[in-house]
Amino acid sequence: MSERTRARATLTTLATLVALTALTATACDSGTHEPDEAPPTPRTGPTASHPPTPEPPPPPSAADGTDPEACADGDCEITVTEPMTLHFPAPGGSGRATLSVTEVGPNRIEYEVKSGNNSSRGAATGPGQGCLTYLREHGSGNSCGTLDHARPSPRPDTVVIQATTRTDGTMLLHIVSP
Repeated sequence: MSERTRARATLTTLATLVALTALTATACDSGTHEPDEAPPTPRTGPTASHPPTPEPPPPPSAADGTDPEACADGDCEITVTEPMTLHFPAPGGSGRATLSVTEVGPNRIEYEVKSGNNSSRGAATGPGQGCLTYLREHGSGNSCGTLDHARPSPRPDTVVIQATTRTDGTMLLHIVSP
């Protein structure tokens, strides 16, 4: 046998011995788990628990409930649950004004106000959004954006209408006459 052949045989024998030693050590493992057991779950650091998202508080109750007749005198606070039409005194004693709620839903409202030759539209979308309409004898104005549920203050010679979205699909409506 040549020196080269002898070296190969030695390396092959060594490699075989190493492989057999590894197999024997594995076969003789004295671990406590059964072969059919699932491998242990790896441990990780503690997990942060997240508290459940709290429910938003219920919307404030309207002073006049849901009764549209409460607005007939031009001074009310009602919860509107569906499209409806309300009539109340126009500013300056010039007849009756009409407020038509055309859409009400979760965080969405839309309405139109008519008084004499004046009209105004309001629409808002999003939590805490709403519109203020100032109805005067000779004109009207609208402003929409973020509003709270507080009652608007009366203004001289002006009917103030405030409509605010609510998450429960209703609208809080205030009509305040001078």
